[in-house]
Formats: sequence, C-alpha cells, structure tokens
Amino acid sequence: MKRFNKNSEDNHASISDFDTHSTVSRDPDRKFGFSSMRAMGIFVVFLMIFSVLFSVSVILKDPPSDAVLETSGARVLRINSNEAIGTEEKSSDTVDYPVDKLLYGLLTADFDESSCLSRYQSASYRKERQQKPPSYLISRLRSYEALHKRCGPYTESYNKTVEQLKSGHHSSTTDCSYVVWISFSGLGNRILTLASAFLYALLTNRVLLVDPGVDMTDLFCEPFPEVSWFLPADFPLKSQFASFDQKNPSCYGKMLKHNNFTNQDNFKLPPYLYVHLVHDYDFHDKLFFCDQDQNLLQKMPWLIMKTDNYFIPSLFLIPSFDHELSKLFPNKDLVFHFLGRYLFHPTNKVWGLITRYYKSYLANADEKIGIQIRVFDVGTGPFQHVLDQILACAIKENLLPEISNEEAIISPSGTSKSKAVLMTSLSSGYFEKIRDMYWEHPTVTGDVIGIYQPSHEEYQQTHKQMHNQKALAEMYLLSLTDVLITSSWSTFGYVAQSLGGLRPWILYKPENAKAPDPPCRRAMSMEPCFHAPPFYDCKAKKGIDTGALVPHVRHCEDMSWGLKLVHGHDQI
Repeated sequence: MKRFNKNSEDNHASISDFDTHSTVSRDPDRKFGFSSMRAMGIFVVFLMIFSVLFSVSVILKDPPSDAVLETSGARVLRINSNEAIGTEEKSSDTVDYPVDKLLYGLLTADFDESSCLSRYQSASYRKERQQKPPSYLISRLRSYEALHKRCGPYTESYNKTVEQLKSGHHSSTTDCSYVVWISFSGLGNRILTLASAFLYALLTNRVLLVDPGVDMTDLFCEPFPEVSWFLPADFPLKSQFASFDQKNPSCYGKMLKHNNFTNQDNFKLPPYLYVHLVHDYDFHDKLFFCDQDQNLLQKMPWLIMKTDNYFIPSLFLIPSFDHELSKLFPNKDLVFHFLGRYLFHPTNKVWGLITRYYKSYLANADEKIGIQIRVFDVGTGPFQHVLDQILACAIKENLLPEISNEEAIISPSGTSKSKAVLMTSLSSGYFEKIRDMYWEHPTVTGDVIGIYQPSHEEYQQTHKQMHNQKALAEMYLLSLTDVLITSSWSTFGYVAQSLGGLRPWILYKPENAKAPDPPCRRAMSMEPCFHAPPFYDCKAKKGIDTGALVPHVRHCEDMSWGLKLVHGHDQI
C-alpha cells in the first residue's frame, strides 16, 4: 500500500501542475473548457490506475490471521526456506501452502477449539507433507462418531447393555456391542494398542471404551464429539481389571483350551469375554486372529481386551476383514498415521510443553533432525559404542556434517544452513557429547548445528503423570522434525515416525557392546512393528510364515520375527 500512496501523490502533483498552466492562458473561457476535459481524462486514468494497484495489493497482501480463516476450516501456512513456521519476518522466497486444520476431513469440526488446542492447531506445525485420507475412511469415521454418540457411556443403549452385564446373562439382542481397552504397559505401547483396538472396533461395529488408568485423561483430549470414550468409573468389571490374565475364567484362550465352545448347543455363552493379546499369549489366545473365532466373538456384546502389541498387521491377514481394510487404507503404510492423527490430540497442558519448546529451539532452523535413543544394554551409560553408532548413521546418511580440525571454515555466502537436532533419551550423556563436539569444532560444510534435549529422566517412570506428559511431548516434537533416526524395538520411536509421516533411519540393535556396521538402515515404511505376531495358518491348521503371505505384510527391519505393513514392492 505504500507504493500506491506514492503513486497517488505523484498523480495529485500532476493535476496541480496542470491547473497552474491553465491559469496563465490568454483565453480563459476557451482554455477552461479544454482544461476541464483534460482534467477529466486524467482523473479517469487515475481511477484506472487506482483499481489496478488495489487489485494487485489484494492479491499480494499477507494472508489474514487464523481467527478470520478458521471459520472455513482452512488457512494458509507460510513457509520460508530460510525461516521457521510462524515467524513474523517474510522474505522474497516465501511460499504459501494451504493448511487444512481438519486434515482434509479426517477430523470433525464439532468441537470447541479452546477445549483442545492441539486438535486444530497441529496442522500449522507440520510442513506440507500432509497425506489426504481416503474418502471412505472419512465416511466410516463419521459413521463411527454417530454410533459412539448413540451407544457411548450413559446413553440409553449403554445403560441397558450394562444392566444385562450385571445380570450375568448373555444377551444376543443388545443394540450395541463394545470392546473395552485396559490401560496397560508404557506410554508408547498404550498409544499403539489403543489405535489397534479402535481399528478392531471399526471393523466389527463395536464401540471402543477406554480405561483411563492413572493418566490417560491428563494426556489426551476426547476424540469423539459429545460422548466420552473413557470408561465410566462405575463400570461393573473395572475393579477386576488387574486380575485379567490367561488364568482368568473368562479368558477366551483358556476357554478354548478347555473346549468350552466345542458343543455350542449345550454351552451357554457368558455375558462377556476377556481376550489376552499380551506378548506372553499362547497358541489358543492367538486364535483371536482366525476368521472362525471372529465369528464366535462377534456374538459377544462385551469384549475386554488387554494388549501391549500393535496387532494391526495381523488384522490384515484375516480374510473377512480384507475387503473393508482395502477400502479404508488403499495405502497400507498410512494406517497408524491416519488413526494416530485422528485419535491422539495432546491436552492443552501437554500442547503447551510442545509448542513452547518448538518455538524456543526448533522453529528458526533451516532443517530439523530428530534422534530418538533407546538403549537396552545393562549398565550405566552413556556407552561409547552407542554414541559411535549414532554419529556413524547421521554422518553416513548425510543427515549431519562431519566436523573439521581447522580453526574456522569459511563457507560461500548463503550456502551454510542451521540445523536443529532434537535428541530424546533417558540419559543426558549422548546429548552432552554430541553438543560439545559441534560446539568445539566447526563443520566441514560451515553449517551451524544446534543440539537440544528437552528432558533426561534417567529411567522409565511409567505411572508418573509429568513423566508421561513429557514423554508424549517429546514423541510429538520428534514427529515435527524433517528427518528422523530411531532405535530398534522402540515403540516411542514408532509413534513419532508414524505421527510425523516419516520413514526413519533405524539404528540396528548393538550386539556384544559393539557398534553395528552398517549402523542403520532406512525403514521400509513409517508403520510400527508388531513384535509378537502369530505364525499360524487358520485354514490349514499348521504353522506358517505370516510375513510371506501377502505383499503388504512383511517382517520388520529391527525385529526379524515381527510384522509390519508396507505399501507395494517399491519399499521392500
């Protein structure tokens, strides 16, 4: 608009000069008419110039604030190759990308934004690598939300089904069926298993109810509008959750082992069944993944589930689910990415931890690199072989530059970059050594490397509220990086890579206190690994390699017996 004001002043000056000449004319009347026509012409030209400049200014002006655009569900994310998302200063190479706060329809707009800031703000913290969810998945999620609203806690259907549960009698006439997820294991496992339980609920038209445990309400917002997904405190079986294991009389695997279902004509179905899908589950528990058993389980109004496994890959091997899963997820390596972005929205307290750290340490970097370290060695770290492996991977894959012994490196003007490295580990030792290395020595490229670590809790404290809030914040921060290095077997890393839509470099698990060579490899897909899958052909009733049955289910890079989803042969 400054340019327009200047042009306006110039035009006014021209008109003034013209009027001055007209006053010294020898034929005032004649000249006045001529002058009026010229003045009118100039005025018309002036209006034309004004309209053009105004149009250009509207097109080129900065995008309006979030408050204006958020009513439409979309806004503009401005990303500069030399600046961070959300900074004030703009430069000539700024590019505008549309950002949809509803993630292209994945999320519903039926929430008060202030109650869960992360739900609609998270899109603006990610570069334009958002994947568009399939329209069929969006449709099924809206249908599930309607089901949850009709059957969720304290609805008429829920109350009726709970009364039947209390009676101790099985009923096949219930309006709604449920799967109850028991809060169990560490935070990474809980996130992965909860996504697995939700997909199972979606496939079997059940309502998912979540045992809040000690801290789930402090970590995550409600994902479904109007009706909570948290199991009510007065649920009749809640006090028994701690005793649910393979020896429980209601355990499905135990009942199969004792042939309780052999003669179904004389066997009276119980009001609920417990399915044990924990890593120590046995042959009979694993029959959960057979079609014949799913037919029986479908008759149960209540399934109580305990698991520490991301069991989604094996759902893709159940024939009756295959068609529906193909429509829900045409791209097989985006399953947890979509489910995670839909279900897991950090509470405002956790979101504050995330955004404050991001803006303080990561936002202004040209490139953000995540390094997630999980060490399974016994003893007190940091371990030199682990440090050597991390650096070997980062430098070999050109994620970090080598250091120079020269006193200073003069890089060509404008070629150096700033790189922010976000490290997460229970120990501060690896962070301190890498930070000091890049502080004490210049890089051969002239790049400036900043090393940051939000916390170092020293040991895992699964049931401490602030410990888990920090852990969730760090998973989320890792998901906001541009490239990622993760540790083998770590569910912490699985969550970060899948939420961020990142195919990480996976550090091989060290053996005999030696750094592996090669130190790492690129993951086939961003999907997590199912650590304890069944190896059984339900039809042939014999053992089989379940990682070789279909092209989209393969063995994991970091755990040779595990299973993970991939998309096509190009990633194998």
